[in-house]
Amino acid sequence: MRVQRAVVIRQSADSEAPARPRLTLAGWTCLPEDEPGELVDGVLAEEEVPDAVHEVIVTWVIGVLRSWLISRGGLVLGSEAKFAVTSSSGRKPDASAYLPGSRKPPRRGVIHVPPDIMVEVISPSPRDARRDRVEKLHEYARFGVRWYWLIDPQAATLALLELGPDGRYVHALAAADGVVSGVPGLEGLTLDLDSLWSEVERLGPESGEAPLGARETE
Repeated sequence: MRVQRAVVIRQSADSEAPARPRLTLAGWTCLPEDEPGELVDGVLAEEEVPDAVHEVIVTWVIGVLRSWLISRGGLVLGSEAKFAVTSSSGRKPDASAYLPGSRKPPRRGVIHVPPDIMVEVISPSPRDARRDRVEKLHEYARFGVRWYWLIDPQAATLALLELGPDGRYVHALAAADGVVSGVPGLEGLTLDLDSLWSEVERLGPESGEAPLGARETE
């Protein structure tokens, strides 16, 4: 019995961790609303945990895009829209937009229609930065997204990339502050980056306070 027990323990220690269950795009779309994650090669991957800086920037971008696009017949989607960027991968950009005259997404289900603009606010962790700068860059290009906006709160910069004829992104605009006019694809739109960074500066200290219960015990 001791020998058998030792064998069992050794087999358990040497056994590999169970593989994560695979999902189809349809299965990913049907997950409960409170189930986070993007689909990467058929596997549910953890999303970044947005902080207050991230949310201030996302709401600013959506507000700016809406103010310019809606009256012109365009459409703006928020951060929970699910896009089928490949046959086995689905992404949820921080914001996306369809220009007037573009084919629009369906009311329900995963979206196979590429938007004209996808926006990502880069999080500070190296893993999240790589996802936005490398992984999504290639996926969005293959998906056919014309303009990819990257906003980096750490560097306080905005980069607009445009999909070239060869299917690769090229830099169309880069800015750090001031009022940006001549935004590619959105003639007449201006981006007041000073106003954006001013909103970010209204936030509190770098880290939050301890929970109320913890403060009471100090």
